[in-house]
Amino acid sequence: MPKVSETPVQRGLPGRKAQAARNDELILAAAREVFLADPKAPISAVAERAGVGISALYRRYPGKEDLLRTLCYDGLRRYNTEAEAALEDSDGWRGFVGFLERVVDADVHSLTTHLAGTFTPDDSILPDIQRAGALNSEILRRAHESGRLRPAATVADVGLILESCAAITLPDPERTAQLRRRVLALLVDGLATTGNLPGPPPAPDEFAHRWQRR
Repeated sequence: MPKVSETPVQRGLPGRKAQAARNDELILAAAREVFLADPKAPISAVAERAGVGISALYRRYPGKEDLLRTLCYDGLRRYNTEAEAALEDSDGWRGFVGFLERVVDADVHSLTTHLAGTFTPDDSILPDIQRAGALNSEILRRAHESGRLRPAATVADVGLILESCAAITLPDPERTAQLRRRVLALLVDGLATTGNLPGPPPAPDEFAHRWQRR
């Protein structure tokens, strides 16, 4: 069963609501583990991993798609939170690199690489997608302005770098995290060099097709 610490919000809730909030955290943590290992796993596997009854899970998430959608949407919101933090740094390059490190540590892009195409997105996520686009553009603008980022590097290139790091997976989570940071450091060095890149950059919508339900 995933370990979930009680949050301040949970501590401020009455008994049943606090338990419901705790169950929700357990369900989401379990769903992440189960579906990253096997996106085709049944929802019952999530309830078993979380240690909650299937009825408790269905009260919160009527179906598997609802659970997958919530996982990915929460991941995007975490990404936006880290992007906003990057813009608080007065040094555009340092903010950019710190942002990449935090997103890799949070393992946000594993959700993209494993769960894209397993559910149908709805319009509720559009504001967060638009927010991510605006934040990405500003982070890259400031990194370019610092004079340390390759002139040809684009937002889409950064997305591919983050997905490349997420693809590194070993049985030992600590070793996985170490190797992801190592590869990211190598890639960041590549972002900071000059010279032409082979081929055109990824088009803005070139990878959108993967979010279509398979």
